[in-house]
Amino acid sequence: MNVMKSSLFAKALIKFISGLIITIILIFIPAGSVRFLNGWIFIALLFVPMFIVGIILLIKNPTLLEKRLNAKEEQSGQKAVVALSGIMFIAGFVIAGLNYRFSWLVLPSWVTAAASVIFMLSYIMYSEVLRENEYLSRTIEVQENQKVVDTGLYSVIRHPMYSATILLFLSIPLILGSLYSFVVFLIYPFAIIARLKNEEQLLEKDLAGYTEYKKKVKYRLIPFIF
Repeated sequence: MNVMKSSLFAKALIKFISGLIITIILIFIPAGSVRFLNGWIFIALLFVPMFIVGIILLIKNPTLLEKRLNAKEEQSGQKAVVALSGIMFIAGFVIAGLNYRFSWLVLPSWVTAAASVIFMLSYIMYSEVLRENEYLSRTIEVQENQKVVDTGLYSVIRHPMYSATILLFLSIPLILGSLYSFVVFLIYPFAIIARLKNEEQLLEKDLAGYTEYKKKVKYRLIPFIF
């Protein structure tokens, strides 16, 4: 492993461990117990594939991994969307933990099982988008020599990454067994729609061929609907 990859691995590992610790704290302290099984199911479903995908990117496409680790938005409107999403995650995890502790409204186990399947299928979709689009970053920008990707999932909808994350995030509170937390996570699709409007304006302005691509692929997130 060369110096660049070693540095990138260290950066990714720190973020991974930090995210794992923060998530455990946000879920299990409000739950008041480490016996919250749904919490551990979610932790496994999220962090095991995340670690595997990270290792694959480090080996095959370290440039993309570096882009995915950079989450610093420059535009004020997008900073607000990111901040809102962060508040949503904190509130959603804490409410799910409290829901377990006080047994407010515990969803049946079949809901957790179904949501877990949806989560994994969505993560597969997420991974496929990473494979198809080497220009994906976590910030809204047009990169040097960037080209329009119009094959695979991008031939069906214009923003398959956002579609995957919406499914991922809406399944999280159901895995955790909390309907109240699900209501909180409903903020996310609206935040993404707000983000999309700004992103598409930038892409039309700065990315050659994007206007033609919009005419070719009419739907943003859901085929035949939106």
